[in-house]
Amino acid sequence: MPSPRRLPTLAPLLLTLVGAPVLAQDVDPATLYEVTTEGTSTQVKAGGQGTFVLAIKSKPGAHVSDEAPLKLELTGKQLTPAQKTLTREQSVAKKAAGQQFVDPRFEVPFTAVSAGKGTLDATLTFFICTEKICARQKKTFSLPVEVQ
Repeated sequence: MPSPRRLPTLAPLLLTLVGAPVLAQDVDPATLYEVTTEGTSTQVKAGGQGTFVLAIKSKPGAHVSDEAPLKLELTGKQLTPAQKTLTREQSVAKKAAGQQFVDPRFEVPFTAVSAGKGTLDATLTFFICTEKICARQKKTFSLPVEVQ
């Protein structure tokens, strides 16, 4: 059993160890990035092609993990994406020399089947990280596309 004198010196260490996970959890991982679909085609002619664009923009101090899995799944109503499942390797954003992390960006062609209102549905799964946390994120999108 520790001597009563040692307990006061251990108390701050124990409080630090117990309190550390709570402090790390205070950051909402969803505030560390933005996902945008800016640049996605919103009008396409029947039988024509458009492009679905999705980009993850991490905020300062955060990055998208390049070690954990990243997956983008696409489906369409009246629209057929050229690829249904994408991974980090299909990102059009590549690391520049000396760059530690790069924010993924996807550009996927799709074909419009017939006139009317179509939709592209996307499910994105990735990990956003800081020096203290690495959290799995899952986002879904449904984008309308007018097929003329």
